[in-house]
Amino acid sequence: MAKELYFQDINVKDQMPVLVKGPVKHMQLVRYAGASGDFNPLHVDPEVGKAVGIGGQIAHGMLVMGFVGQALAGWIPKKYLRKFSVRFVGMTRLNEVVTVTGKVTDKKQESGNNIIRGEVFARDQKEELLIAGSFEAHLPEKK
Repeated sequence: MAKELYFQDINVKDQMPVLVKGPVKHMQLVRYAGASGDFNPLHVDPEVGKAVGIGGQIAHGMLVMGFVGQALAGWIPKKYLRKFSVRFVGMTRLNEVVTVTGKVTDKKQESGNNIIRGEVFARDQKEELLIAGSFEAHLPEKK
């Protein structure tokens, strides 16, 4: 759970805490398939990924997006997050470690709100980009 965070405590270029997840395991993908209802064979059957030429089983993009959301919510209390969007860039394969990073790119007061905006990224252990995204939060002022 994120600690309280105030507008005065954040500056442009501040880095969010790094979150490292994984390595991604087959059983994790099977469990995620059960929870999400996404049983696409690319996520649960290693032979299908080989047969279609992508080299094996890949993780659900939404699972990796969830890692990014976990990182954000671990830094900024969920009640302050207003926007979160991602673009899926690369595939996450079995046994890869996913590292989530991000930083504040804008800070302003607008229409009575204390707004911060930022960018987030998920990369594998080879630094290949898996997800690129953005967020917006409205933070309270310290009294």
